Amino acid sequence: MVAIDLAERSYHIAIRGSLFDNPLSYVELPNAQSALIVTNTTVAPLYAERLQRALSGKYVQVHTVELPDGEAFKTWENLNLIFDALLANACDRKTVLFALGGGVVGDMTGFAAASYMRGVPFVQVPTTLLAQVDSSVGGKTAINHPLGKNMIGAFYQPLKVICDLDTLVTLPDRELSAGLAEVIKYGPINDMEFFAWLEVNMDALVARAPSALAHVVRRSCEIKAWVVGQDERESGVRAILNFGHTFGHAVEAGMGYGQWLHGEAVGCGMVMAAQLSHRLGLVDSLFVARLTELIARAGLPVKGPVLSSDDNAERYLELMRVDKKAEAGDIKFVLIDGPGRAVVRSAPEAMVRDVIDHCCSKTLLKI
Repeated sequence: MVAIDLAERSYHIAIRGSLFDNPLSYVELPNAQSALIVTNTTVAPLYAERLQRALSGKYVQVHTVELPDGEAFKTWENLNLIFDALLANACDRKTVLFALGGGVVGDMTGFAAASYMRGVPFVQVPTTLLAQVDSSVGGKTAINHPLGKNMIGAFYQPLKVICDLDTLVTLPDRELSAGLAEVIKYGPINDMEFFAWLEVNMDALVARAPSALAHVVRRSCEIKAWVVGQDERESGVRAILNFGHTFGHAVEAGMGYGQWLHGEAVGCGMVMAAQLSHRLGLVDSLFVARLTELIARAGLPVKGPVLSSDDNAERYLELMRVDKKAEAGDIKFVLIDGPGRAVVRSAPEAMVRDVIDHCCSKTLLKI
């Protein structure tokens, strides 16, 4: 168990195998007449029935709604499918929502829970590595807008997070690599000892060694729990968790949501942020090389795509100006202020353009 310490909103993250379909995982949750499982068309055939059976002894009615799978469907239209299911089944404000899936399902379920009847309880049951090490923890919920990722949402904490390591067995290789991006980020921003461990054990992680995966999920959750416990609503230190995300979100929006996975965009985004840190004199070239090599070994892109054949750097800048950290159009980046320390600051536009030109492929990259 890893604890998230947020006073009356505190909760635990359970991490091990054989968890999500065990009724004992849910005994401490509040009683209610009904529950709603929110999942997607990929995860539902694998796990929805098993979760429904685990919950049937606690709730009289257990309903399920399946969303289309993918970042491109993280929209108002598909959010309404959750509200449709809640209303059609006369669900009350004690109804508990269960997010069974990856980051998209978790974000949308949390946003629906924050909004339905002005707030109903929900539980995160993440089935991807990315969701287990990052998006299911900390209470960020949102949907995308065509002009920006996760721009419409709310901070809303779950009652519990259940990280069943057995679900990682069915994860496609591309999704596993995407999750490793969110694992890698924790080293440069907080724990270089963990970074060194990843350098030694990356091959084992790619091969899905159970003990290695268990360690990265637990350590990642410990670091995120510590950060969220200090800054729940990202008014200060929590912003460091967005290392690589300013560039990465521009890639996702510029390519069209779903063309690159979130972790793939964050992978090349971390390389860009490290290069910018180096140009500002915050880290040396050896650190940039180590980080770039580790990202590549995880199976992630280290070159950004071309978003515009006219002025690629300007297109990146346009998209980054609507990033949540931007202030009055001034782009803020999470940079590495020496290995293991992060800082949020702006940078000269000419320098940012140079980094984009240096770090982007000369041809359109498709994953």
